[in-house]
Formats: sequence, structure tokens, C-alpha cells
Amino acid sequence: MTSTLRLSIGALCLAVLAGCATPGTTTTSQSTERSTGQWQEQLNEVEEFSSWSLIGKVGLRTPEDSTSANLDWRQTPYQYRLLVTGPMGAGRSTLEGRAGRVSLTTSEGRFEADSPEALMEQELGWSLPVSSLSDWVRGLPAEGEPHESSEDSLGFPATLSQAGWEIEYRSWQNVDGVWLPQKLVMNYDDLRATLVVNQWQALNDEQ
Repeated sequence: MTSTLRLSIGALCLAVLAGCATPGTTTTSQSTERSTGQWQEQLNEVEEFSSWSLIGKVGLRTPEDSTSANLDWRQTPYQYRLLVTGPMGAGRSTLEGRAGRVSLTTSEGRFEADSPEALMEQELGWSLPVSSLSDWVRGLPAEGEPHESSEDSLGFPATLSQAGWEIEYRSWQNVDGVWLPQKLVMNYDDLRATLVVNQWQALNDEQ
């Protein structure tokens, strides 16, 4: 890992966390246990669940440092917004994207590019597959890229390897009868990112 990567932990947080029947709002499981075959039964619903908000906490760890921040992520098929508050984002950082334009607002100012990856390349000198994360956070591989995955004993995703990232699905929560990831651990080189979801909520596309 380069020194630039190690020194850019606040911006990296935003990169790591940006990317029909729909679940509602929940902070606790509505069913106590998952069962065999449920993931395949609900797979179409998860794939169609494309307008949502997520509230949680993200932590990053490198060999030199560790930090965490609160995350408020709103995603629709047309736009997304990730608001990060806390030490990791130097107080408050926002990544927004729509119609081919992406902006990153931090204490240093506002920056724009054509895509999340282009913005990272422009501002940091390197890029990550930000566009894939809206799939990964739902337990799905990103389309159009090779991947490897494994299942747990119930048939739910256990691990996913894609674009250089190793993702582990540690726990799940029931959101109006649909199981969604609650804790993800993601590793890239010597970076470790942990996302804990406190709340999922379905949104209308207009929200």
C-alpha cells in the first residue's frame, strides 16, 4: 500500500462506501433465525431492492492507524448520497452522484468528476470500484466483473472476491421478511473496512 493511500483514510471511507417487493425499516431482526433455501427464495427481491437508505457505522484499519465514522447512505437507481460524519471524514464529508456526475465535498472544498472512480483518480491518484458497493452491501456481486463466492451452511453468501476485494458477510438482519447483510468485513491489501448496518429502509425513487 502506498503512502498516499495510508494518508487518505477520510477520502477512502467514502470510496469504500459508494455503488417490486422491498424491505421496510428495521433496527432488529423480525425473525429469529434464517433457514436453508431462504436466500434463493428472496434473491429476486434483493436484486429489485434498488431504492433504499442505510444508517450505520464504518471502521477502517491499516497497519498504521484505525478510525471510524457514522454513515448515512441514500441510494436510488438515479442518484446516491453518502454522508460520513466523525473523525474519519474530518467532521463531515459527502459523496454524491447522479447522471454521470459525481461530487465530493469535504472541509477542503468541493470536487467533481464523471464517475466515483474518476473522482478518486483525480483527487487521490488511484481508484477503487466504488460503483460495485451498492451491490456488495446487499449481498450481491457487481455485474460485468468476474468474481468468486462461497455460501454458508444455509445457502446465504459467506464470502465474495471481486475487483481485488475480499468480502465476508458476518451477520444478517430480517427486514420485513427479507434478509439483508448487517455486518460486512472487507479487505483490500492491508486495508480492512468493517461496516455495521443499524437500519435499512426502503425509499421511493423520488425520495
